[in-house]
Amino acid sequence: MTPFAAKPGLDVCAPPRYARSFFLRVLSGMALAVAAVSFAAATVPTPSAPFTLEQVMSSPFPYSLKAAAHTDRVAWVFDAKGVRNIWVADGPAFHARPITHFDRDNGQDISRLQLTPDGKTVVYVKGDDLNGTGLAPDPTSNLQQPLQQVWAVDVDGGAPRLLGDMGCGSGGCERHVRISPDGRWATWSGHHQIWVAPVAGDQPARSIGFVRGDNYDPQWSPDGRRIAFVSSRDDHSFIAIYTVGSNHLLYMQPSVDRDSLPRWSPDGKTLVYVKIAGLERYQPMIPVRPEPFSLWAGDPLTGAAHRLWQSSQSFNGSLPEQIEGSALHVTSNHRVVFASTEDGRYHLYSLPLTPPPGQDKPLLLTPGDFDVAGAELARDGHTIFYTSNQNDVDRLHIWKVDAAGGASAPLASGASIEWSPVETGAGHFLVCLGSTAVSPAMPYLLHDGQRQMIAASALPADFPSRYLVTPKPVILKSTDGFTIHAQLFVPHGRAQAGPALVFVHGGPMRQMLLGFHPMQYYHNAYAENQYLTGLGFVVLSVNYRSGTGYGRAFRHPANAGWRGASEYQDVLTGAHYLDSLPIVDAHKVSIWGGSWGGLLTALGLARNSNVFAAGVDMHGVHDWRTEHDVNTDAPDLVEAQRLAFSSSPDASIHSWRSPVLLIQGDDDRNVGFRQMVDLVQRLRTAHVPFEQIVFPDEIHEFLRWATWMRAYAATADFFQRTLQQGQPIATGH
Repeated sequence: MTPFAAKPGLDVCAPPRYARSFFLRVLSGMALAVAAVSFAAATVPTPSAPFTLEQVMSSPFPYSLKAAAHTDRVAWVFDAKGVRNIWVADGPAFHARPITHFDRDNGQDISRLQLTPDGKTVVYVKGDDLNGTGLAPDPTSNLQQPLQQVWAVDVDGGAPRLLGDMGCGSGGCERHVRISPDGRWATWSGHHQIWVAPVAGDQPARSIGFVRGDNYDPQWSPDGRRIAFVSSRDDHSFIAIYTVGSNHLLYMQPSVDRDSLPRWSPDGKTLVYVKIAGLERYQPMIPVRPEPFSLWAGDPLTGAAHRLWQSSQSFNGSLPEQIEGSALHVTSNHRVVFASTEDGRYHLYSLPLTPPPGQDKPLLLTPGDFDVAGAELARDGHTIFYTSNQNDVDRLHIWKVDAAGGASAPLASGASIEWSPVETGAGHFLVCLGSTAVSPAMPYLLHDGQRQMIAASALPADFPSRYLVTPKPVILKSTDGFTIHAQLFVPHGRAQAGPALVFVHGGPMRQMLLGFHPMQYYHNAYAENQYLTGLGFVVLSVNYRSGTGYGRAFRHPANAGWRGASEYQDVLTGAHYLDSLPIVDAHKVSIWGGSWGGLLTALGLARNSNVFAAGVDMHGVHDWRTEHDVNTDAPDLVEAQRLAFSSSPDASIHSWRSPVLLIQGDDDRNVGFRQMVDLVQRLRTAHVPFEQIVFPDEIHEFLRWATWMRAYAATADFFQRTLQQGQPIATGH
């Protein structure tokens, strides 16, 4: 891993706005020290929202939507106020019902659902990922150590049954469970090895044997006789093939490179995978280098493989993040579908599994000025359902295209948002997850461009849709010419100048939308922004550079992150835009965010307390030097450390004056809790007013609904006290 580069999953945590001009506010004669600590005395009563935080956070969040291969059954998880249960629904009526009956907000996640082909059994993972020491999180601080385990439950009744333990320790394991084509066996990665267990639960799980390295991403062959997986050896990795019942492995064309993402052809005769170069030592840290990739295909009986296609050596030829998800498929019409940014956007391409000599140029399936966010293969084996912001950069919709080419067709459009498409059985029904600006995420049946909500009875009757606002799209120009998209939340009836907030998301590989978000972290943040708007705050959610949805150049800008924090100027641009609005009091513009958004919140307060009057920083990075391992082989190590520190909030503590609320769980596996510990000492020394909330044993993406509620209630209360009531915050608390 490159030092100071974001870790996988590090949200430092998974669409067009119309241009409005903005004007830079000229600060003159502003008493910063006084304003930061005490603010002007409140002249109006503190507003109250027409709905409660609990109401807007009460909807059950759906995720891990799956469909059975041979029936019209779908399954998903509902997280209802922290109580997670598996639900199923059957076509054509899709009446929904829970098949598990857990009843506590105990922080034990349910994820990685898989349905057996006949739809009779759901296999799932219970418990969250292990940390580097092999411990599963327990935000309830129970004295009995929790585990991460694989379970199965029959849809038609019976108690869940344990199949085996999971977890990969410090390795980078992909932890999905895979069910064999006949539905009898489940396989997964655990403790660096590949495990197999009968779905019936009548035998204990066993590893296929000892394999060196971190072994993960198991994939069953179509006949169920072999399992392909990745065997990572640190600076290189192999694609290994295990034949069930044998006592040895076959490796696909082993080399010094890093091979990953094995995918079987439908007939089982070919294995396709991705290759990038092995790690090179003693490289400078500061320069960003392209990471070209190639697609390979081989014979799983002999291990012989050949290159199908090689990307360019340019930055656009680098391996795109999306290919790590669902955007690599081998189709029934003998084509390979994959993601690439060769034209500057995240698009889908296809090429023949056996291309004619000299004709290996891939076919662009999704041309246009938009990004593809994910892709799934339809039951017919050659149609691709993909999610993108095509023709609607503010939202995500589902489209379809044939792997052999042709025009794309939208399956939904308008003011809604859709994601996670799954097709049932023989292709009878298409189900997805979806939301709007005022209705939360729920499962939907898609038909003829229309959506029909599934499990509508699970949505609380008092969910406050009628009180929520529809955010407005905004387009800004940053100081260096970058086009920046944002969403503006304006309280109903707002006519007078008042307080306003800049919201900055985490990731940074994220994009906030004009509605409830597909990721639960940002679904919650959207609900909080609606609540803050209900309390009388104007909120501007800024999609700063290094996020997704706007092409590779936007996703990978120059001098971002620890290399210069260039994305911060977009946040500052958002604040200046708010200053220009007549409904905003320029002296009461503040900022909040989590993870990378917490980093940018702290940067705003440290560098520009003259702009941001207060802030709430949730689990943010404050010193890039200590967040990642140090590459002692790098020839520019000293210069890199200096650059990393200058890009950090800690470097500007001397100018930090505005009060801040700091929030973090001390079992954070994304951003080390040491970041908050260290910052607090610096704030004390600098006599900066702050408050702190620490959640013992909580992780980065809070596992308990009670934690989210306390964090968000404290955020709203902090801004009410500082911006609306003018209450001082204690210095060095």
